[in-house]
Amino acid sequence: MISRKFSLVVSLLSSFGFAAMAQQDSIPLTTIIEKTAKYSTAFPIEKVYLHLDKPYYAAGDTIWLKAYVTVEKHQPSGLSGIVYVDLVNGQDSVLTSLRLQLKNGFANGNITLDGETFKQGAYRIRAYTNWMRNFDPDYFYDRTINVGNAIDNKVNTFITYKSSGKKGGLIKLNANIIYKSPSSAPYADKKVTWQLIRNGDPIGKGRGSTDANGNLLVEMPENDAETLMSGSLVTSIDMGDRNFVTNTFPLKGSITSFDVQFFPESGQLTNGVRTKIAFKAINVKGLGADITGNVTDDKGNEVAVLKSSHLGMGIFGITPDIDKTYTANVIFPNGSKATYKLPRVQSMGIGLAINNSDPDNLAIKIAANDVFLQHKQNKSFYLVAQSGGVIYYAASTTLQNLSYSANVPKSKFPTGVLQITLFSSGGYALCQRVVFIQHNDQLSLALKTDKPSYTVRQNVKMSVTALNKTAPVIGSFSVAVLDDTTIPSDENNEQTILSNILLTSDLKGYIEKPNYYFNKPDQEKLDNLDILMLTQGYSRFSYEDLLADKYPPIYVAPEQGIEVTGILRTNTGLPVSKGNIRLLVPDNSFSAETLTDMSGNFKFSDVVVKDTSKITLSARNNVNSKNMVINVNGEIFQKINKNNNVADEVVNIDSVIRPYLENSRKQYQSSRVLKEVVIKAKPVVKKASHTDYGTFAGLSPQADHEINAEQLKGCPILLNCLSTMALGLTYVDNNFYVTRDYNQGNKTTPVQIYINSSQVDVSNLSSMTGDDVESVEIFLNDGLSGINKVNGTKGVMVINKKEIKKQKISLSQLMALIPKQNVITFAVQGYTKAKDFYVPKYDVNKSSVIGLDLRNTIYWNPKVVTDKTGIATFNFYNSDARGSYRAIIEGLDGDGNLGRQVIHFNVK
Repeated sequence: MISRKFSLVVSLLSSFGFAAMAQQDSIPLTTIIEKTAKYSTAFPIEKVYLHLDKPYYAAGDTIWLKAYVTVEKHQPSGLSGIVYVDLVNGQDSVLTSLRLQLKNGFANGNITLDGETFKQGAYRIRAYTNWMRNFDPDYFYDRTINVGNAIDNKVNTFITYKSSGKKGGLIKLNANIIYKSPSSAPYADKKVTWQLIRNGDPIGKGRGSTDANGNLLVEMPENDAETLMSGSLVTSIDMGDRNFVTNTFPLKGSITSFDVQFFPESGQLTNGVRTKIAFKAINVKGLGADITGNVTDDKGNEVAVLKSSHLGMGIFGITPDIDKTYTANVIFPNGSKATYKLPRVQSMGIGLAINNSDPDNLAIKIAANDVFLQHKQNKSFYLVAQSGGVIYYAASTTLQNLSYSANVPKSKFPTGVLQITLFSSGGYALCQRVVFIQHNDQLSLALKTDKPSYTVRQNVKMSVTALNKTAPVIGSFSVAVLDDTTIPSDENNEQTILSNILLTSDLKGYIEKPNYYFNKPDQEKLDNLDILMLTQGYSRFSYEDLLADKYPPIYVAPEQGIEVTGILRTNTGLPVSKGNIRLLVPDNSFSAETLTDMSGNFKFSDVVVKDTSKITLSARNNVNSKNMVINVNGEIFQKINKNNNVADEVVNIDSVIRPYLENSRKQYQSSRVLKEVVIKAKPVVKKASHTDYGTFAGLSPQADHEINAEQLKGCPILLNCLSTMALGLTYVDNNFYVTRDYNQGNKTTPVQIYINSSQVDVSNLSSMTGDDVESVEIFLNDGLSGINKVNGTKGVMVINKKEIKKQKISLSQLMALIPKQNVITFAVQGYTKAKDFYVPKYDVNKSSVIGLDLRNTIYWNPKVVTDKTGIATFNFYNSDARGSYRAIIEGLDGDGNLGRQVIHFNVK
C-alpha cells in the first residue's frame, strides 16, 4: 500500500487585496481545492522511465534497460507490481513485449535485436503499467530508437531530397541517393529500379544507373504533399549475379516546408493589455527551424521584431489595439518567406502574466482592460497552482483595479512543471500558464574511479556517493559505461531521468533535445525553458470536468501480480456458484485453488508464471464436473498510439552512426569462426500456402504481406499478436480492416478470414497460439477470386496451420486428444526473465589467447544500491578500445529525489 501525502497550501496575497467570499460566488475556492485533492487521491499519476544502456543500436545487439516507476513526488511506486515494455517497428507492429515484475518500483530487463526480425530502421520503445492504460497513452514512456545493420548491409546509402511547388498544390520531389560499399567505395554504373509506395500500393516507378561517384537521381511524379509524406521510396540496386539489394526510404521529412505557431501567454490578445507572445517554427519533420522577421499592423508599421532564440522558439511582446490587425512576416532558414495572421484582438478580457526569471520568486501579474473591469468589478477571482495533481498554492482576490501584481516564493513548489490557473468565481478557467520550477535540488552523485587512467583490459574500481544536500541516502541506481569513440552522443539530445520525469512526462507533444535544459543549466537555458513552457500544453486533467465531477472511466485496476480470471458454467450456460477451480503451472511447480462467487466468477492473484508458460485450470473436484465448462478471460492488449517522436527518426543511419556500425562489423568479423561444412542433399519441403486450396484459385500467387512461423513463435494468443503484426491491416472493434480503406472512411467492410480453406470469425483466433500456425498470408484485395464480392468483405487473411503428421494411435491416446471442457490448458505471457550482463575477467599479468574485445557497452549494472552511508562500489574490466570512456549513473532515493551524473576517464 502507498502512503500518499498531500501538501495543501492556501495562501493570502495581501497585495491582491483579499476579501471574504461574497455570497453571490457560485463556487468557493475551497471547492476547487477539495475536488482537486479528491481527484489526486482517486487517480494517482504513475510515470515510467527507462534507462537504456546507450542511445542507438545495431542488429545483433542487446538493449539493456532498467525501469523506474514513480508516483507522487517521484517516489518509487507501490501502486503497480508489473511494468510492460514494448518494442514497436515502423509499421506499428509490436515485435517484442516484456512483462517485468516490479520490486519497490524498479525492474530490469533486456531485448535482443536478432538480425532476422530487426532490420535497419527506426523503432519505438514504450513502457507503461496497467494503471496507466486508463489514461492518455501520450503520457506513456515513448522513445525512438535507431537501429543500424553492419553485418547484412552490403550497400550503404545516403539520401537527400529537393522539392518544389506551392503550398497546397502539387509537389515535385527529387531524391539523390549515394550508393557505397561498407569501405566507402562508390558503386558506379549500377542499375537501380525504384518504386514510390503508399499503403502497400505503387503510385510511381522508374529506373536509372549510378554515376561514377555512386549517385542516382530519382525524379518522382508530381503529387500532393500528404501522399508523398505518407509514402516510401523503395529502391533495388543490381549488384550482379542476380543479387539485388533493396532499400526503403520513408518520405516523412522529404519536403522542404516550414510552419510557425503563435502562443499568447494568456491564450488570447486583449485590447489594451500588454501581452507576451511565444512562437515556435518547425520544419516538416517537426524539428525547430530558426527564423527572423517582424510583426506589422494593418498599416505596415513594425510593432515587434522576430528572432528565434533556441530551436525555432522565441518570444516578443505587443500591446494589441482592437482597431488593428497584426501580421507576422517570417524569413525561414532557406531564405523563403511567409506571412501569418496573429489571433484576432478581443475587445474584452483579463490576462495572466508570469515572470520566472527571479531564482527565488514567481512574479505574477493579473491585468484586465477597461471593458472587462466595468463588467466584472468587485467580482471574485481565484488563482490556483498545482504540480503533479497536487495544489501547492491557492488564493482569492476581488477585481477592483486594472492590474494586480505579487511575488510568490518558489519555495512553495517542488521542482518540475507547475500549472497556474486563473478562475472566475464560477469555477471557469479564464487563463492558464505553465512554468518550470528549478530548484537544482537533485541528488548530489559523486562517481569516482580508483585511478586517473587505465590500460586496456585493466580492472576499474568505481564508487558512488549519493547525498541529499549533505545527508547520505539509500538509493537505487543504474550504471552504464560506454566507449566514447564508437558511441559518440549529444548530451543535450539524451533522454535522462531528469528530463523525462521532471519535464517530458508531464507535457504532450514532441520536445526536441530535452536534456539541453538540464545539462549545465544557466540563465540562457532557463529563459529558453520558459519559452518552451509557453509553447507546450498541459492536459493531465481538465478543471472543467473535475469541478463537474466528471472523472475518467477506470477500465483496469493496478496490478500487483499476474491474475487469471474467468467463469465456470454448466454446459447449459448456467453459472456455477461455489465451484472449485484448481490452477497448476507445471514449469514452476506452482498451484492454487479457489471457489467461484455466486455468479460463477473466479480469480487467481499473484500467479507465478515465468516467460511464456502454460497454465492448466481444472474443475474436476466438483460434483457433475463432466458437465462443467471453464471460460478464461483474455488478457488486455494495448493499442498502438500515434508516434509523437517521428522527428527523432534517422534516415541516413549508415552515416550518422558510422563509427558505431564500423565497430559492430569488426566485432562480427572478430567473433566469426569458419567450421567444416558437409553438404548433403535434402528434399525440398513444400511450404504451406493458400495455393494448396481451390478456394483461393483467383488470389494472387504472392501475398501482399506474410508472417512466418518464426515471427509467431511463443505467441500465447494469436489474435493479440496479429492485431499488431498484420501489416496493411487495422484491428478495431473485433475486426480487421484494410488500413488504407479504413483511413479513407470505409469502416464497415472487414477482411475475410480463413483457417486453411475454412471461413472463420475473428473470435476463432483467440483460441489459437502462434505455435499452431505455419504462416499467415495477407491480401489487400481478392484478385479474381470473387471472395470479397460473395462475402461482402474487403481483403483476405489466410492462416495456414501447421500440418500434423498422420500416424496410428490407440483408443486411449485418441481419448486423451479430445479436449475436456472442465480442464483447459493455455499459454500466458509470464514475467520476462532478465539476463545478466556478461563481464569478462582478465589477468593483465598473463598473456591472453582471447580474441579482440570490441565491446562498446563496457559495463551495465541496473542494481547499484547505496548503503546507509550513501556509498556503493562496483568493478569491471576495460575492453581493447583505447581513448575516452564515459560512465553514466542515474537513479533515485526512497523520497523521490532524482540524480544523474556523467564522468569520463581515459584508457591508454
